Parts: sequence; structure tokens; C-alpha cells
Amino acid sequence: MRIQSALAAMLILGLSVVSGCTTTEDANNAARSRWLGQPVEAFFAAYGPPIGDYPLSSGKIYTWRGGDKTRYIPPTYSNPEPATTVVRTQTRTDGSGQTVTQTRVITRDPFFQPEMISPPQYQQLFCELQINTDKSGVITAIRASNDTDGDGLSLSRCAEVLGVKK
Repeated sequence: MRIQSALAAMLILGLSVVSGCTTTEDANNAARSRWLGQPVEAFFAAYGPPIGDYPLSSGKIYTWRGGDKTRYIPPTYSNPEPATTVVRTQTRTDGSGQTVTQTRVITRDPFFQPEMISPPQYQQLFCELQINTDKSGVITAIRASNDTDGDGLSLSRCAEVLGVKK
């Protein structure tokens, strides 16, 4: 009964952690609710200039990128087994009726080194948005076009950069 209670508590805790994570969809919803109908220059004033734009007959498409960060992920190693010594003694009677005792000592290597499971990594974290405007520079559409994992528990770097709270 205690095991079931502990498992239920871990499941609830796990669900609350996962439900607290922000996603790219959360970032898209927040960006749309905050910026649709606003001047694109207000967005650039708040978050910085675009990295590119493409003119259309109906306005422009801007590409904006921000929140650039490099995250270091250390290597992971196997757990080495500690050095151990096992002594086994076996007593038997041979064919002539004499008792024979044999002792064997088995030692595991005390210098066993852990084995690397995954090497160290550097991950680039960033948020890239596509912002569509009309001819007057008013935002008509905004969406995350390239979104990496967040730096914390977030599943979206765009959600972190845009300040989305869950």
C-alpha cells in the first residue's frame, strides 16, 4: 500500500512539473495575443532589430532572432564497481578417500575506470520568429519559426525570451 501511495505521489509531482513547462505553442499564443495589431517597430524596440526582411506586395515578412545562449552539457559516465575480493573455499573427497580443501581468491580490478556513455556537448539555444506586417507596418501574423529547448524547465526558448509564464 505504501508503494502505491509513493508511486501516486511521484506521478502527481511529475505531472505538475511537466504541466509547468512552457512550449512553443504557448509562446505562439502569447506573441499573437500581445503583438497582433501592434506596430512592428514597437516589437523591435522591445526585443531588438530583425536579422532580415522580405518585401511583399501586401507588406513585409521579418525574421527576428534573439535569446542566443550556449548551454554546456557535461559528459555522463558509467558507475564503476568498487574493488572487491571474494574468497571461496571448497572441500571435497578425492577418489582415494582423502579430504582436499581448495581456496580461490577472486579480485575485481581496483583500477576499473568509468566508461563515458555520452561526450560533453554544447547546445545553441535561441528563438527565431517570423513576423508578417501590412504596408503600414502593423503586425498581421507572428509565429516561432525556429525554437530550441529552453534554458530551464521550459521546452521553448521563445517562451523564455518572450516572458511567457505558465
